[in-house]
Amino acid sequence: MKGYVQVYTGNGKGKTTAALGLAIRAAGSGLKVFVAQFIKSGDYSEIKFLKERVSDRITVEQFGCGCFVDRKPVESDVEAARKGIEKLRDLLSSGSYDLLILDEANVAIKYDLFSTQDILDMITLKPKNMELVITGRGAPPEIIEKADLVTEMRAVKHYYQKGVQAREGIEM
Repeated sequence: MKGYVQVYTGNGKGKTTAALGLAIRAAGSGLKVFVAQFIKSGDYSEIKFLKERVSDRITVEQFGCGCFVDRKPVESDVEAARKGIEKLRDLLSSGSYDLLILDEANVAIKYDLFSTQDILDMITLKPKNMELVITGRGAPPEIIEKADLVTEMRAVKHYYQKGVQAREGIEM
């Protein structure tokens, strides 16, 4: 099976959700999946479920110290992300996984946790049979150009604008 590069970007909700849905579909077909979450840390509901139920087919690792929307990234944020990039380089050459998801990689680039070139290198090094999914707002044009499939989630309306906070089981 030929693997492609998919990008889920845009300001709308659902990029990570779409990628994790693909992970579940792939695992259901017997494929091995690695989900690398950048910036994020903690046991979100979907991460708890994946770790508890399908850890033999889906591996999840977080390479972040937590969301930093209210502060500038610090050295520990950069170190965590760069550790993730190094791990992913090793995984690309290992051939151990059929699907590799780089969750919030586009946002990590925006905050200089690693470079666009780091992701472009992964696209180049990707084994021909591996599917690569890159999520996050603000996908750089160079990544969009290299991708085979790009989906832009567009925010039309969101109850957050009316003060509704993230709800467990729905947004987290």
